[in-house]
Amino acid sequence: MLYQEFYSELGKLLYAVADFDGTITKKEKRTLYEIVRKKLVPSEKHKDEFGTDVAYYVGMEFDYCDEENSDPEIAFSSFIDFVEEHHTAFDAKLKKVCLLAPLELAKANHKTNKVKKLLIRRLKNEIDKIYPQVKTIKKVALL
Repeated sequence: MLYQEFYSELGKLLYAVADFDGTITKKEKRTLYEIVRKKLVPSEKHKDEFGTDVAYYVGMEFDYCDEENSDPEIAFSSFIDFVEEHHTAFDAKLKKVCLLAPLELAKANHKTNKVKKLLIRRLKNEIDKIYPQVKTIKKVALL
């Protein structure tokens, strides 16, 4: 699998979650960078051609989407398309990241609002369609 591309697509997904209600708060951006720094980078061993941990591509893609005022729906669809295309390369760790990182970001402002909750449910449903044999994480199922 192309890990650099996966993390770029994950950045698009997290951008979609943050911007789906039309606003990206400073708290959401801080939470995004904290997710990357504390959770993704330590567990990722792949590097790009410059020696940069590919997990940092999450933040780079998020920032790019934010600067370009990307459509969150298109960003979300891009991520889903990537997962569908590369579904055989996803292990349990990547599936968990795909569900828990967006959930954590959505809760950045003390609780998940209704619009973001709908997007997280949509994500869970899409992941369930792609991986019907894999039970999704109970925490996400409770939304």
